[in-house]
Amino acid sequence: MAGLKKGRNKITVSAKQILVIDDEDDIRKLTQTCLEMMGGWQVLTANSGSEGLAKAEANQPDAILLDVMMPDMDGATTLKRLQANPVTKHIPVILLTAKGRSTDKSLVKKLGIKGVISKPFNPLKLAEQVAEALS
Repeated sequence: MAGLKKGRNKITVSAKQILVIDDEDDIRKLTQTCLEMMGGWQVLTANSGSEGLAKAEANQPDAILLDVMMPDMDGATTLKRLQANPVTKHIPVILLTAKGRSTDKSLVKKLGIKGVISKPFNPLKLAEQVAEALS
């Protein structure tokens, strides 16, 4: 997922960038810390679906971690808008949900998402779960 950037006489590897869209401050901060420290991700955050849509379009992250249950615009609506936008439809999405345990693989395939991570998640395994879903 990391991109290569060619400098004057050297090639550097840029960090993978992930956008975390979640309305809960504590979850956003914990997720950001876990992904940065254990996964080497550059983490962008958004506290609503509408802010997430704008950041996804402007920043073109390598992946999106999307909360399902949010006020105003829920995760399902946000996902539909991401998939309908030609600029963001290619970005892989992983759902973050308290209802994840009951989500079956056919639903994941039907929604066009890369995976589902259940809340509460194990902070020590989050980066690994994200990498596994994206592989």
